[in-house]
Amino acid sequence: MSEQLTLGVQLEDNASFENFYPAKNTQVLASVREMARGRGEHYLLLWGKQGAGCSHLLQAACRETASIGLPAMYLDMACLAACGSVDAFDNLEALHLVCLDNIDALAGQDDWEEALFHFFNRMRESGHRLIMSLHQAPKNVLFRLADLRSRLSWGVVYQLHALDEEEKKKALYFRAEHRGFTLSEPVADYLLRHCQRDMATLANILDQLDQASLSAQRKLTVPFVKSVLGL
Repeated sequence: MSEQLTLGVQLEDNASFENFYPAKNTQVLASVREMARGRGEHYLLLWGKQGAGCSHLLQAACRETASIGLPAMYLDMACLAACGSVDAFDNLEALHLVCLDNIDALAGQDDWEEALFHFFNRMRESGHRLIMSLHQAPKNVLFRLADLRSRLSWGVVYQLHALDEEEKKKALYFRAEHRGFTLSEPVADYLLRHCQRDMATLANILDQLDQASLSAQRKLTVPFVKSVLGL
């Protein structure tokens, strides 16, 4: 599977199971990973607030499936609903794994809801695996198509719990260790106080700081972080 794909399907370079800090989401991580390896459930529905990690897990699953030589695709339905066509679902059931992110973006759009409903049925008949995500509990998403609402309740549903402040700090340490450097507590505290605190943003900032540190051959100190981030 190419990682340089069209609108709505490009994978983030840093989305992997190895650098996902689970905290309270250990069971979710295990289930998604099993699916990516062709085992366990055939359908999962994840939901969690923005930044909880749904996109990370869906992209990591596609990368894992591709790594064992099986075709997989990630689609961001928010992007496709705004700029794409319902034809995006055509023949996807032939893939071993399909991950549809942000499907709540389709709610209230009759053509997209119907296309998703029919794709769900084709995917189920194919015996291949499907993971979808929402930003809120499924019962709160205002899908108009009753049959689609019914289908969404068929499989296992997991809530991804957002990290609290202490868990975010641990996640920063975890990600720094994964990249091969040590993050000091003063720098971690500074990032949590002065930057956007969703984990996607914090992870990108940490990657940026690591690159800057390597280029400048300097340790990550608070003054250096301030200069790199312009704070």
